[in-house]
This record gives sequence, C-alpha cells and structure tokens, in this order.
Amino acid sequence: MKAITTKYHGPSNVKGSRYSAFDGDNRVILSADDSLNSDENHQRAALALMEKLNWTGQLIGGHTKDGMVWVFDSPNAPMIGREKSGCTSAAA
Repeated sequence: MKAITTKYHGPSNVKGSRYSAFDGDNRVILSADDSLNSDENHQRAALALMEKLNWTGQLIGGHTKDGMVWVFDSPNAPMIGREKSGCTSAAA
C-alpha cells in the first residue's frame, strides 16, 4: 500500500499556483482552484491521483512541513501505536 504526498507550488511568471500529488512513481499536477481552501486543494490533488491510478478507498490526510500526506483507511491495514489514554493509533 502506498501513501500519497501533496504539495503546494506557488505561482511563477508563466504559471499560476498549482498542487501536485505523488505516490513515489506517479504524479499529477492541478491548477489551484481559488474557490477551495488549501486543504481542499490538497485533497483534490490526492483524489485526482487516485482516479488516475484507479485506486479506491478512503484517504486520511495530515499536514507535514512541505504539504500533506495521505494514507488509506483500511480494515486490513496494519496498525501501530502505543497505548495512551485508551488510544491505539499511529497518531497517538
């Protein structure tokens, strides 16, 4: 199972703002949709890559220093974490 990373690319002298999604092998780049906020544009790019690769499932996104990372929510995915206040997830 692969993760998807999304990144914002600011405008240049030639092109407007863009968002890209990358899975390590494949990439899509979309022009920013000014009617959406930043998180929604990141999500839109991740979904465009999913569509390009014919992937299905639910994505869970989180912010990083350089953009966002998206992973699939799957009942068959291995879970890691530590128990703290009853929480057992990778985010704990």
